[in-house]
Amino acid sequence: MNVDLHSHSTVSDGWLDPRALVQRAAVNGVDLMALTDHDEVGGIDVAAEAAAEMGVGLVPGVEISVSFAGETVHIVGLGIDHRCPTLVDALAELRAGRDARAQRMSDELARCGIAGAYEGARRFARNPELVSRAHFARHLVASGVMPDVKTVFDHYLARGKPGFVAHQWAALVDAVSWIRAAGGIAVVAHPARYRLSGADMARLFDEFIAAGGEAVEVVSGAHTADEMRRFATVARQRGLLASRASDFHGEKESTVDIGRCNPLPADLTPVWSRLI
Repeated sequence: MNVDLHSHSTVSDGWLDPRALVQRAAVNGVDLMALTDHDEVGGIDVAAEAAAEMGVGLVPGVEISVSFAGETVHIVGLGIDHRCPTLVDALAELRAGRDARAQRMSDELARCGIAGAYEGARRFARNPELVSRAHFARHLVASGVMPDVKTVFDHYLARGKPGFVAHQWAALVDAVSWIRAAGGIAVVAHPARYRLSGADMARLFDEFIAAGGEAVEVVSGAHTADEMRRFATVARQRGLLASRASDFHGEKESTVDIGRCNPLPADLTPVWSRLI
């Protein structure tokens, strides 16, 4: 099976609307995909309808922002009931803090001589409740400030840079509990991206498993071959299910297209064995 269990639509910070995203997955030969927008489940019904029409299996999902050891960590929920009140209410509360953060980011960028960044970012955000760093980056590229999104992050939006604004997201134990309340499986997303010490990475998995987390993205669009091997070892040692994911946002920004990820190591138990 061609499985890809992490992707984004315009409901968060993807470039394609949910229907177009499913269509791209179908063209790429995806058998089973998950829509996992950031802190938002508003695109799942449209995606499910499109998937049924196009013969693609759709796993309802979400990607929840978590604050851990000074880093923003992402926990994906797969196979969720996206109408579960516990999850829906928690996500609404998380999104409520995003607009104030976006306003503060705009203020910080204005101090660097970049005026009107909030208004510019909103033009790229199809969901007004979810103006993210990616939308600011796209605005700065479109304005000619920087040549590409990665360069914007490197110069302005990463931790320690002039436009970065710290924010308190969900607690790890809460994010996992919301996913479990919605009947889903919690997955540590793209773990190699986090700037955590070895001790903090071990603590992340300790606390994740203790909270009821069950899986890790071994294959991710953000992972090198060495990083895939590293987290395959983590999955083996900790008895975690393994996920395969592109983290696709759009053709212009993602290194791996939806459905074009590397295969999982054959000895790992795929998380989709619990989803189909």
